[in-house]
Amino acid sequence: MVDAKSRTARPPRLMTLECLGQAAECLKTLAHPHRLRIVQMLLGGRYTVGELAEACGIPSHMASEHLRLMQRCGFLSMEKAGRCAYYTIAEPHLANIMHCIEDRFGGPKVTRTGV
Repeated sequence: MVDAKSRTARPPRLMTLECLGQAAECLKTLAHPHRLRIVQMLLGGRYTVGELAEACGIPSHMASEHLRLMQRCGFLSMEKAGRCAYYTIAEPHLANIMHCIEDRFGGPKVTRTGV
């Protein structure tokens, strides 16, 4: 139920639907467990495709596809060092997004007993 006071409050400054559409597309890109794991890892430093694939338990070609999608969205960057390609976070706000996800879904699940 909405009280009268909150209905008369000044409405928040709203983003355009175009901007919200872009945000939704980028959030869809993140909406995969392997991609979230990759972001978690990359927030700690740079990694190769092989290292990320191993951490996710997937073949390198699948990790490459996940990385390509996130790079296309502007989340990641890649730099070559000799024969190796290293991926890093290009979008600093990913740390905030991951923090929200970890706060909401991370850590041990606590069950209430006797209630």
